Parts: sequence; structure tokens; C-alpha cells
Amino acid sequence: MSTSAQPAAASVQDLVASLARAGRAAGRVLARTPSADKERALKLAAAALRRAAPDVLAANARDISAAETNGLSGAMIDRLRLDEKRVEGIAAAIEDVAVLADPVGAVIDEQARPNGMVLQRLRIPIGLIGIIYESRPNVTADAAALCVRSGNAVLLRGGSEAVHSNRAIHKAMVEGLVEGGLPADAVQLLPTQDRAAVGAMLQAAGLIDMIVPRGGKSLVARVQAEARVPVLAHLDGINHTYVHHDADPAMAQAIVRNAKLRRTGICGAMETLLIDATYPDPHGLVEPLLAEACELRGDARARAIDPRIGAASDEDWDTEYLDAILSVAVVDGLEDALAHIARHSSGHTDAIVAADQAVADRFLAEVDSAIVMHNASSQFADGGEFGLGAEIGIATGRLHARGPVALEGLTTYKWLVRGSGQVRP
Repeated sequence: MSTSAQPAAASVQDLVASLARAGRAAGRVLARTPSADKERALKLAAAALRRAAPDVLAANARDISAAETNGLSGAMIDRLRLDEKRVEGIAAAIEDVAVLADPVGAVIDEQARPNGMVLQRLRIPIGLIGIIYESRPNVTADAAALCVRSGNAVLLRGGSEAVHSNRAIHKAMVEGLVEGGLPADAVQLLPTQDRAAVGAMLQAAGLIDMIVPRGGKSLVARVQAEARVPVLAHLDGINHTYVHHDADPAMAQAIVRNAKLRRTGICGAMETLLIDATYPDPHGLVEPLLAEACELRGDARARAIDPRIGAASDEDWDTEYLDAILSVAVVDGLEDALAHIARHSSGHTDAIVAADQAVADRFLAEVDSAIVMHNASSQFADGGEFGLGAEIGIATGRLHARGPVALEGLTTYKWLVRGSGQVRP
């Protein structure tokens, strides 16, 4: 279905329902597919993606051209852009997921009751996962690979910015999965960019088992407001790095620069730098950022470090920039840093650079975020870097899964009870 002739709302609802039913049927096949067969199919999908690299890059060039015409920011275009190295990275990530330990069928725990019954909790797939995402075409492959490996079917709805890239990646992956003997409907991509399709997915209770939104604040807010399907939410990455007064200056400079500028458009990028008031070289932290044209916005004490630092507004402390912009505050020790983070963190990733282990341990214990780091860049907030192969997203809530969501986060469990004739008195 072309994006130029969008279907009416009723037909979009019918379309989503039809795709969901097909996905559920494919999911039942996946749930009983042996681990070795899923591994082989994913490796074939990676090989198919490599073969299709010229088509994927040509499709991506169309998306990049449209993004530039539409005035997308440089950071957003970076998230969207593919080259040969990134396509290879996507294929390699599929292979990494393929060889991860299969969670399906794993026994979580087991106990024998006094009456002789034996109880087990067994990991099983969730079913059909709906994933609604923006901009980054690698999500198409990452989500598909993780869902297939964990025995789930998936219905993907990518953003308009990456529509051609997503379709090319999806086409290649399905060819490989089918070659490996899996049903084509195990991984489906909505063939329309009609926004009504998102609403239809959110209302598809009983057909879609879980929705994962992966995108900006407006997308996540819409999903949470409208969904009649359970949601695994990923909120803003308003990530802090606190440089304690005893931090090693060379280490602190390297971590701060990397956390902000390695890739500004990813959710693990640092958005607020907290500098201890007694840290000996605050200018050494901000100078490399300013030298690379990063805009700094600070409180009064931060602005005193360098006249090039502009004034921060109240909104800045609660903003995920996803760009070469950084908020900077000077804080009076660990207590003040913890209070600032408690007020403004989105619960994604927060970090401390400190030599004092007791200070670091308190920070790690008291910061209530999905990921808390000591002496490391927040850019490591990534499923691949955590040894998970890839991630479906980083969950910032408290239920079901938290942090990078990979295979285990895409399973639930059921109880198995084995008796020998017991009846309840």
C-alpha cells in the first residue's frame, strides 16, 4: 500500500486487525520453534540484509534527502543516516542476537510442596508485540531480531522519516527468515504511514499483547494516553553526569566530552552536567565542549566559569535536547547533586565521576534511575554494550522490565504444576 493513497480510518482498523491476527498465528509457530531453528533463520536474515545493502542505502538516500528538505536537525539526520558501516553493524547485531541464550523454556525457579506437587515457573513468549518508533531504521532490524529470538511475532510501525529505509530492511529480513523456515508474518511492517494506524494499534486489545513506543516525548505521551494495550514505556533521556570534587581531571574531561558529543541524538546522551563547586578545574570540563561548538546553558555559577555559557531557563533542566546543547549547573557537593537529579532526572541514565568509592556507592544506591553509572560515559546506556545483543528500547518505568529491554524483557512466565493425584482438602 503506498503512502500516497492513505486508507480511510475504518480500513486502517481492519488492516491492523488483519495484520495482528496473522501475526498471532505466526507467533504460535514461533513459540514452538526450536532454538536452533530461530538462530539459523536470524543468521540467514543477517546475510540477506548484507546482500540487500545497495538497496537499503538507496532507500536511505531518499529518506535523507526528504529529511534535509524538511529541515530536520543535524542530530536527527545522524540518527536516520545509514552507510555501509552502519548497515554492516545492523547485520552484525542480528547475528549477535541469534547466538544469545534463548530465554524461552528456561525454568525461573522450582519448588516441591509438602503435599508432593512440584511447581515450576517457565519463561514463555509474550505473544504479538507492537512497536511504534521514529527515525532510526536500525530499530526495524533490532526489534525484529529480538522478537524472533524470544519467540514473539512483531508488528512494526516506523516513522515517516525512515519509511523507505524501514521497508528495505524489513523486506531483506523477511526473505532471510522465510529461507530459514519461519513464517513471513512473524515480522510485519505496517504498509501505511497513516497516523490512524497508530491509534488502531493502541486500541487493539486482545490482538496485540504489548506496545513498545520508541521515540520522542509526544509519541510516548500519545501512546500512554490512548493505549488499551499494555505499554512498556521509554521516557526522555534527561541524563546527568555529576563530576565530584575528587574526580580525576583527565578521566572527567574524557567522560564528559564523550557523554555529550559522541552522538548527541541518542537517548543515552548526557543532557545536564553537574560540577561540584570545589572541583579544581571546571573550565577544563567545558572548554572542549565549547571548542566543538556545543552550546552550553548554565546557572549563575556555571556562567562564571566561561562567558560563552548562556543563561539556562527553568525548562532547560527538564529538556532532552538530542542535539549539541548542554545544561550546566554548579552544585554544593553530593547532597546537592542528588537533589538536582531527583528533581529533574527522567529515570533513564545518570552517572558520577568520582575517586571516592564511598561517595560513588551512595550515588549508585540513591539515584533512582534505570541505569546508574560510576566513572563511565552515559553513552554506554545501550543493550548491545550491556551484552544483550541489541535492545527493543530502554524502559524507565518500574514494572515488568527496566533499563535496556532485550530477550528476557520480551518474555513472561507461566506456572507448571506436576502432581501425582493430589486433591485439595
